[in-house]
Amino acid sequence: MTLRSRITRRPERNATHLQLNRDLADEFASVIAGADWDVALLQECPPRWGSMLAAASGAAHHRVLTSRNWLLPVTSAIAAVNPDLIASWEGGSNLTLVRGEAISERRSLMVRRWPERRVMAFTRLGSGLCVANLHASGPDRLAVEEVSVAAERAVEWAQDAPLVFGGDLNLRPDDTGLFAELERRHGLRPPTAPEAIDHLLARGLEIDQPPEPWPPAAREVRVEGLRVRLSDHAPVAAGFS
Repeated sequence: MTLRSRITRRPERNATHLQLNRDLADEFASVIAGADWDVALLQECPPRWGSMLAAASGAAHHRVLTSRNWLLPVTSAIAAVNPDLIASWEGGSNLTLVRGEAISERRSLMVRRWPERRVMAFTRLGSGLCVANLHASGPDRLAVEEVSVAAERAVEWAQDAPLVFGGDLNLRPDDTGLFAELERRHGLRPPTAPEAIDHLLARGLEIDQPPEPWPPAAREVRVEGLRVRLSDHAPVAAGFS
């Protein structure tokens, strides 16, 4: 990304990749809808994309607004024209997508109001499976507080039902003992990798496929013969039963 592309929306390129300053909703929808999943947890998702991504994926959805949504209609209109100019000031949301069954319960938990609004989306599926979706704050101290509070409430709300707790937790297992505590107190495990910050933890489920990041090519699309990488985070996939 360059200042020129941010102001003029001119594409930038190198030998392998293309940077596009335009709305990439269709590209995101294509990759998400084409992936193999039953439940998908998205963070920092533009609020205006929620219903569209659900429809493209054939999924039910639960969306909770997170930070910077004060002037949502205005910021959404700007982002549709020049997303790099407004960047994260468009506003964000945590979006949970569910394929193949209905959502029987939707709840949200405000875990922090300031300096950034952080909200956990709690979703109960028709089968009884519960899913908690969180984007935690950047500094470790804040993230530890938020993840601890959110995990405790998710376990409380799930009661005896199986639970998947995940998202961008902004914590690396190598840097904190919180993941060991989450397993000891709540049975939530396993973290993705020692250096990862995106995690899918489960309780009351068999781990068929441990959490693992996608390879870079899986989150890329081809435009004008070059690759466009759709996210600065590698999606994490896991299998539970």
